[in-house]
Amino acid sequence: MEAVMGKETRLFQSKERKSRADVSNFLHQLADKISTGEVVLHQGGEDLSVHLPQNLTLEVQLEDEEKGAKGVQHSLEVEIKWFDTDQDGSLELK
Repeated sequence: MEAVMGKETRLFQSKERKSRADVSNFLHQLADKISTGEVVLHQGGEDLSVHLPQNLTLEVQLEDEEKGAKGVQHSLEVEIKWFDTDQDGSLELK
């Protein structure tokens, strides 16, 4: 029996060439926003707000891909994942 995969919908995408210092600065700003639990992505006059649960899955990949005449493209990918059903915080009694 085959597993049925869900449909993926891309809500936002950005690809820009930046200096290493600019990338580092962006990642520091992103880390600060992640710690608050809310990230707002802004591009072309539109904002997309993302609320993050307390617990996330962090996936890091380092890849090499042969690109023919251009040579080998290297990528360091950082992906943060969660489900709608992920709980915020731990169980408390009141």
